[in-house]
Amino acid sequence: MSAPLDDLRAVLDTAVRDVTGGADPPAAPIVERPRQAEHGDYATNAALILTKLVGTPPREIAGRLVDSLRERLGADLERADVAGPGFINIVLSDGWHSRGVGAVLAAGDRWGGGGADPALSVNVEFVSANPTGPVHVGGTRNAAYGDALARLLELRGHRVHREFYVNDHGTQVQRLGQSIKARARGEDPPEGGYQGAYVIDLAQRIEGAADLPLEEVTRLGVQLMVAHAQESLSRFRIEFDTWFSERSLHEGEPSLVEHSFDVLARQGRTFRQDGALWLRTTDFGDDKDRVLERSSGDHTYFASDIAYHQEKLERGFDLLIDVWGADHHGYVPRMHAAFQALGGRPEQLELLIMQFVHLVEGGERGKMSKRAGEFVTLDDLVDDIGVDAARWFLLARSHDTAIDLDLDLARSESSENPVYYVQYAHARIASVLRKAGEEAVAAALAAGHSDPTEPMHPSERALARRLLDLPDEVSEAVERRAPHRIAAFALETAQQFSAFYRDCQVVGAEPAVEAERLRMCVATQRVLARSLDLLGIAAPQEM
Repeated sequence: MSAPLDDLRAVLDTAVRDVTGGADPPAAPIVERPRQAEHGDYATNAALILTKLVGTPPREIAGRLVDSLRERLGADLERADVAGPGFINIVLSDGWHSRGVGAVLAAGDRWGGGGADPALSVNVEFVSANPTGPVHVGGTRNAAYGDALARLLELRGHRVHREFYVNDHGTQVQRLGQSIKARARGEDPPEGGYQGAYVIDLAQRIEGAADLPLEEVTRLGVQLMVAHAQESLSRFRIEFDTWFSERSLHEGEPSLVEHSFDVLARQGRTFRQDGALWLRTTDFGDDKDRVLERSSGDHTYFASDIAYHQEKLERGFDLLIDVWGADHHGYVPRMHAAFQALGGRPEQLELLIMQFVHLVEGGERGKMSKRAGEFVTLDDLVDDIGVDAARWFLLARSHDTAIDLDLDLARSESSENPVYYVQYAHARIASVLRKAGEEAVAAALAAGHSDPTEPMHPSERALARRLLDLPDEVSEAVERRAPHRIAAFALETAQQFSAFYRDCQVVGAEPAVEAERLRMCVATQRVLARSLDLLGIAAPQEM
């Protein structure tokens, strides 16, 4: 079953071709909500975009479009008015709204999904924190965002592979090993080492850490930290398909790093200068060429990143999406350049930069420093405000905007707390359905659609239109890589339901009306549950 809004757009497209004599318009006409609700259910700019093609004033074109819409929509069109320079305001019948709710119910779990054209194999790499400390609140935002984006891509119809890149190679992990050994000997960590209490715990858990070789202590320490990250993220409702080790890029003969060097050399992208190996990233817009291998023979961090992306390319993904922290912003141009040097297409790699999270309590911001051990972990945050509130508040704003997470608000069980408000709306619907009884609900769903026996309340119509918006919201959220749109949609849907619940009696209304409104309740409950699930948030039956 097609979505009602898609059907409406198809009718409008046909009306446009009626006016143009079959010629394609210069752009697709927009169907959207009017800024003022009293103007209609939907509005379109179709007449305005046809002015040059048709050669007549837009209001005249609008009149012809209205005539065509009346003919094609029949009883579904209650009213169509020409406004301003040529906008068309459309008011649809109660029957159209009721059938729209029926479409939501008929689609079931498929509502809001599908539409990927083409369906892609997508690797989403996110979190990817150094295993030198627990996942902190900044990494937690990356986690919530990457998982929500993956859920949206999957609903849209893409095949998604979730990946965590473990930075277990290089100076920082060596410092972790040094810090563990120092604590095992009862000493302070060396300068530049890690001070957190978790280092003491690692020293206690690694038997013989004081005397084991540094490499072994480092390996065991990283192993324990990765296991802890897996537990913390699983508790946060996130599971990865692959935990990819950076260390593995440097192992073997030849290593994956050396293999990537060969790929670049065959394409003529590297050169030697002063004993170092360089990559010509300036060929692809970078501001300067970059070193891959120092004159000492040591590989740079950039070499690891290039080898990793070459390895992902060879796994055959159509699209690679990396979710990076704000401190990687300057790294973006060189990575794009390196990816193209490897032979990747520019559109095949997306590098999404997350902005910072500031925890606010009592109106004041807290500070974090992983190395000094003064930071809030994922576990701390979940222990404090719970998984649902944590995910909501980390997802409710665009990823490229810094956020202040108000802990006091997140803890509150009131309508001021948006996640509580949305979950409460879902639970309230469950309560209404329990009150109506399973038999009445089942009968209402089984009866299917029939035109309303009395005029629908404006709040009822508004809620129906809101439910019909989910496919468009999912599409926009995927295209813009914007899960926060789903949070906004869920909150607006809950608010619209509250207005419906206030204005419209459900249980105890005249039988035909009760059945129609029970169907509305079930459809709303499903849409809220779907929206919350896309954010990784529970949809409770009771609160």
